[in-house]
Amino acid sequence: MLNKMTQNDLFHEYYKQWIRVYKEGAIRDVTMSKYQMSLKWVQELAPDLTLKEVTRITYQQLLNDYALEHERVTTMDFHHQLKGAILDAVDEGLIERDPTRKAIIKGKNPSPKKPKYLNQFELHTLLTNLNLTDQINWDWLILLIAKTGMRFSEALAITPQDFDFPHQSLSINKTWDYKGRGGFLPTKNRSSVRKVQLDWQTVIQFSELTRYLPPEEPIFVHGKIYNSTINHLLERRCQKAKVPIITLHGLRHTHASLLLFAGVSIASVARRLGHASMTTTQKTYLHIIQELENQDLDLVMRSLSGLN
Repeated sequence: MLNKMTQNDLFHEYYKQWIRVYKEGAIRDVTMSKYQMSLKWVQELAPDLTLKEVTRITYQQLLNDYALEHERVTTMDFHHQLKGAILDAVDEGLIERDPTRKAIIKGKNPSPKKPKYLNQFELHTLLTNLNLTDQINWDWLILLIAKTGMRFSEALAITPQDFDFPHQSLSINKTWDYKGRGGFLPTKNRSSVRKVQLDWQTVIQFSELTRYLPPEEPIFVHGKIYNSTINHLLERRCQKAKVPIITLHGLRHTHASLLLFAGVSIASVARRLGHASMTTTQKTYLHIIQELENQDLDLVMRSLSGLN
């Protein structure tokens, strides 16, 4: 049952109803949780703010209060999640003018970032320190992500039948809902459905490991899974190998970085990672691409100087 809102109603009540009407069933659970978290912050920071009191200055103050505890990028996300509801309230005559216009996005200074990727020697050192037993364990998942550049949720969804050992390939066509109730989910986008070529050593290893496993069941999933648990294991492996500590997503960055430094084209790297477009790859690995361009420039200059 919808409540008929007036200008005297609380903004967080309107926002709560707006989320239920416009977002429930239309977005993925992980995105829905972000809207619910934004609602909790509005309830905490502006519990008494009514719709008629939502002006540019009160909205800016709400953003400023939120920014005291969050980085600028997170504050921008908060702003975008509120803006859709606010613009609808303007259309309905509950708020007089768009208070989000010319909003200033602030935020805490970014915290020091962990290294995003390892170099080839560091990755080799890490992989040699994995505990690769004769049965599937989390170290094997770390190895597979390092060799394929898969997302964590994609790796969790891998089943024995996804391997095509004769053709040395792995089909990535689903993800695992580890943040929710479990079970298979679609990939992040259509471009994420792909086949990734495997090296012969990985083929031999996983053909043995999966030989007697149920073909349609995920090989890594046995109960509830937390991303933090596997990241802590990876951290311990990095410490043991005496290499920079990275995350599982850092392994994906490592995979892409090594391919780019090896001279693999951006288009091929984008397809292997399942990016929706090469633009995503270019933005994510801009620093590496710029470094490669500098190397290319040095090569061009040396070639031209040899023409004398």
